[in-house]
Amino acid sequence: MEIEGPGIVVERVPHGEGDYLVTLLSPDGLRRGLAKGGASRRQGGIWEQGNIVAARWVARLPEQLGAYSGELVRPVAALAMQEPDSLAVLRAACQLTAQALPEREAAPETFQGLLRLLAGIEIKGVALPALCRWELVLLRELGFGLDFSSSAGGNDRLAYVSPRTGRAVTLSQAGDWANRLLPLPDFLLDESEPDLKDCVAALRLTGHFLARDLFGARHRPLPPAREALYEQLSLRLEEKERGDAG
Repeated sequence: MEIEGPGIVVERVPHGEGDYLVTLLSPDGLRRGLAKGGASRRQGGIWEQGNIVAARWVARLPEQLGAYSGELVRPVAALAMQEPDSLAVLRAACQLTAQALPEREAAPETFQGLLRLLAGIEIKGVALPALCRWELVLLRELGFGLDFSSSAGGNDRLAYVSPRTGRAVTLSQAGDWANRLLPLPDFLLDESEPDLKDCVAALRLTGHFLARDLFGARHRPLPPAREALYEQLSLRLEEKERGDAG
């Protein structure tokens, strides 16, 4: 059996001497395979986490692990290293993908969304909002989509999400319950440019449902890279707000 096509390297694990166990995301979903000699000087740069590759997977039987060979299409890992926040976003997105999606089940929206995220990974200020929007796509494709369909009229607007139902509510609907709801930043509803506070709020929002509905159902925490990104940005926001107040 042979499969060829584009893929995103979401995970690689050393296997034996000089090989990698590689997990790629394609439109057909996650697929693992052995990259023989993947840790060599010639191949090592191909299988970096986040890289976009043209891959070939070969196995005698469909249920077997199979073997990967591939060519580098876009060196996303090297580009992300130029910007610390971009590298943190890349690691968070790849870990989420590798741990959230079932193997060998088609996930075309998640794949396309991750491609868009990685396309701007080296551009300052682009990767983080893209991650927040992509996490909504991931939740939706796995059956845990949030409901932003409520209509707001006049001066009212969607401003919060119920942590229980995942439905958006307006300012007037929230009323005295606002402090029990999750803030809904505007950039998740339109194409506006978010600031750090907006991004932290968005990660808190998506993180709640990822932790409860997806990873919680498996009795597992959020992936470490995703947790670390949120904690890092929350700390930066606290420091910024203290500085502004001073």
